Amino acid sequence: MDKFRMIFQFFQSNQESFMNGICGIMALASTQMYSAFDFNCPCLPHYNLAYGLGILLVPPFILFLLGFVLNNNISMLAEEWRRPRGRRGKDAAVLRYMCCSMAQRAMIAPVVWLAVTLLDGKCITCAFCTSVPLESLGNASHPHLSQGEVQRVLARIPCKEIYNGQQLIANEVAVRYLRCISQALGWCFVLLMTTLAFLVRSLRPCFSQAAFLKSRYWSHYIDIERKLFDETCAEHARSFAKVCIQQFFEGMSTDLEAAHRHLPRKAPADAGEAAEKLLGITDQGTMNMALKSWHRCKPPLHLHPPAQPTGNSWAGEGQPPTHPSAPRKETAAYYSWV
Repeated sequence: MDKFRMIFQFFQSNQESFMNGICGIMALASTQMYSAFDFNCPCLPHYNLAYGLGILLVPPFILFLLGFVLNNNISMLAEEWRRPRGRRGKDAAVLRYMCCSMAQRAMIAPVVWLAVTLLDGKCITCAFCTSVPLESLGNASHPHLSQGEVQRVLARIPCKEIYNGQQLIANEVAVRYLRCISQALGWCFVLLMTTLAFLVRSLRPCFSQAAFLKSRYWSHYIDIERKLFDETCAEHARSFAKVCIQQFFEGMSTDLEAAHRHLPRKAPADAGEAAEKLLGITDQGTMNMALKSWHRCKPPLHLHPPAQPTGNSWAGEGQPPTHPSAPRKETAAYYSWV
């Protein structure tokens, strides 16, 4: 159990790196899923487009949602967005930064799926085979075929075993044409995503460095505050349960000893230590009120400054008092450096 606890603590302390690794594994898994997926185009005019675009767009959407689900910060973001304002205001820039950070990680696997699918070309070939230009690639003036029959023949282009329209357009010509367009779209998509990632990662801090640092700092603060609050609640719950159980067994022991006319035993020494960790909250109603107050009106982010040392204290002992309007040497040196 200790080894598992150490591994869990390691993952908790390196959550960002762990999530990046999970997103990378999901991206590799998406490519393996696509390579192992048996793509079977229906080769019907009214179903090719829906099937091709469904395979192209639905799995990336699922992977995108999975990227958010596997991120532990999604609940923290929703809680921070939905909580009442109370005594602590909500910064929209921090929420946007948190959402953008999670979206960047969640988009890795969908981008890989789209890029691999477009470069493969099967989905585009199945979805748009009925849109092949017969004027430039085939025999548009073929007699004995109506417009509906032409659409049925073109819909069978991805299925070589049932294609019977060689006199209308050669199967290899149509497949090469559609796959060329799909691969061109795939490389353009890869270039666009790479450029966009470069702009987001490199140029965004250059325009508003102060706002970027502020958003990143307070997003880290919200994450750490939540972790510390959970740890404090867990410690308080453990101490509260320990004191309640000890008091229960002490009462049972006292009743049994009184029935047998024995002297009561002394309370265990660790009961006092557990009671000290309760921080004055020793009943269920007070704890519920404290949790509700934490949700509704979190304390403001303002630390009260400590009391200034007097002339008789250790900091000012043996030193003459300074005039309030006279700046100290350290302060003057600081402002001269700034």
